[in-house]
This record gives sequence, C-alpha cells and structure tokens, in this order.
Amino acid sequence: MDFVITEEAVLNDLINTCNCYFGFKVLDATPIKRGWLNLKWKITTDSGVFLIKQFNKERYKLYHHEELLLAFSQQMRLHSRGLPCPKLYSHEGQFLIVSEKGELFMLMDYCKGTVIPPGKLNVHQMYDLGRVTGNMHQLLNDGTLSGKRYPEFIPPSREERLTHWESVWNHVNNTGKSDLLPILETQYKVTETINLGDFKLNETGWAHRDLWVDNLLFEEKKVSAVLDFDRMKYDYPQLDVARAVISGALDENNFNVPLVEAFIEGYSEQRFLEKGFIISSLKMLWFMESTWWINSSMDQHKGPPKRFAKEMLWLAENFKELDSMLGDI
Repeated sequence: MDFVITEEAVLNDLINTCNCYFGFKVLDATPIKRGWLNLKWKITTDSGVFLIKQFNKERYKLYHHEELLLAFSQQMRLHSRGLPCPKLYSHEGQFLIVSEKGELFMLMDYCKGTVIPPGKLNVHQMYDLGRVTGNMHQLLNDGTLSGKRYPEFIPPSREERLTHWESVWNHVNNTGKSDLLPILETQYKVTETINLGDFKLNETGWAHRDLWVDNLLFEEKKVSAVLDFDRMKYDYPQLDVARAVISGALDENNFNVPLVEAFIEGYSEQRFLEKGFIISSLKMLWFMESTWWINSSMDQHKGPPKRFAKEMLWLAENFKELDSMLGDI
C-alpha cells in the first residue's frame, strides 16, 4: 500500500527544516497555485517574507542536477547585477536543499508583483520586458560561462518534420478526430515552406527558455521579477524573445503590433537587433514548439498547454502574414 504524503505534511517538513537551518520562525504560510507539480508557499516569518519551492520528485526526474545548480548560480549572479529576480538562500553552500524528510526545496525572497494574463500587458510593461530580457541575455552571455557548447534545440530537417506531421495526421484520422485534421494540414503546409537557412542558427547563447507571462511579475509600468530559471540552458536567445512576445502580445486572435514594437525598443537598448529578427524568431519558435502542443490529444489541453497550442495555431495560420505585419520592425 502506497503512502500518500499530503501538502500539509510537506509544508510542515519544510518549515521545520527552515527553522533548523535558517533560524526563523514561520508566522503564516499561503500556498501559491502556479506551475506544474512543484509546490510553492509564501511564508511570512519573524525575519521577513520568503517563498519556499518544493521540487516534485517525478518532475525532478526531467532535470539534470548539475544543470539546475548552474541555473541557480546564474540566477544569483543576475540578481547581484541588478536583474529583477528572486535572491536565493543557500545552506552549506547549496541552493537546492534537502529537508529533514528528504524533500528537495529552495528558499528565496518573495517578490511582489502581479501575474498578468497572456496578451494583457500594457505598452510600458512590454517595453520593460524587452529591456529586462535584453539585459538578461547580455549578462548571461558576457563570457562568464565559457567553453564550447551546443544548443539544446537541434532543428530537425524539413523532411523529418513533414514525416512527423504525416504520422500525427494518420493517428488523428484513425482515432476519429476529424475536426483536428484541418489543423494538421495547416502545420504540414507551413512546414513545406520552411527553409532552415532563414533561421539565425549561428546566434546561440545562454537563455532562460521559459520566458512567458506565468513566469513574470509586473508592476503598473515595469517588470518586478523574472521567475523560474529551472530550464536555463545554452540554446537560442531569440526563442526567449519570441516566447515573451507571443505571450505578451497575442490576445485571443488579436496580435498587438504596438506591443511588439515596445518590446523590441526595450530589447534594442541592451542588444543590437537586425531588421526582421522578430519575424525569424517567431517562425523558429513555431518550428520548435508546434510539435509539443499540436497533437492528437490537443482537444484535451487545459491551462498553459491550451494557451501554447493557441499560440502555435495562430502562428501557423498567420505565417505568411508575419512578414507584412512585422516587416518594418
């Protein structure tokens, strides 16, 4: 018989461990219901307000321990250089702490701010998101992290991707979900137009790799915190740009071009961007993420996956129009 550990038991374990390791008394704990599987609490103590993040054991299997430690060390470096992101607290030199009962968790400053729904950012917030993103990329790629690296995303050939869409189409057709077939036909037709040479595949670097509105906190006119650096790796910074832009500027089927312009204006203050950069970045994002979210079970998506699928659908349906829509940026 499996013993199910309750959230309350996990919290009590983490509180006891924090009391032992950091010497503060917890006065109040409020759960934060965001993210996938990992548990989070805002804790008010006699030494300040913090956030505890527990790593779900099943989700943790998807990570590499050393890569996580590198990401946390870079988050602290970014924090020390003024980037708005939470300060992490270590025990015996480790940011990833093991509780008295074997739970992995982190302790960090609690950051004030509001989570804004996708597509609902204002022009000031979008401008500052661009500025902060550019600054983050500049700091991550300042030479501190040296050595030869290969990007996390290796684009498949057009032929490989066409074969993938054929396979998904056949599976959907065989399971009787005929309403999804036009969507898959669109993905196939767009893939036929892909030329990998149009992507800026030589522009690699360290990136956040999960830069969307759920991982951002905002004040009225600026970013108050960039959160969740768990997926930070060497990849394509342009994918951060595209993910932030589509997340911040696409409201249902309305793509707010002035918000895109505001983001690019802010980003360009930190890093030079060639004309057309955002178009190729959005197309590359679609090429990478479309297979993640558009599949035979997409009709069952809820929460973030449903939003991501909508973004991929919009990009595929407006692939040709992106050139005229964003050609002057």
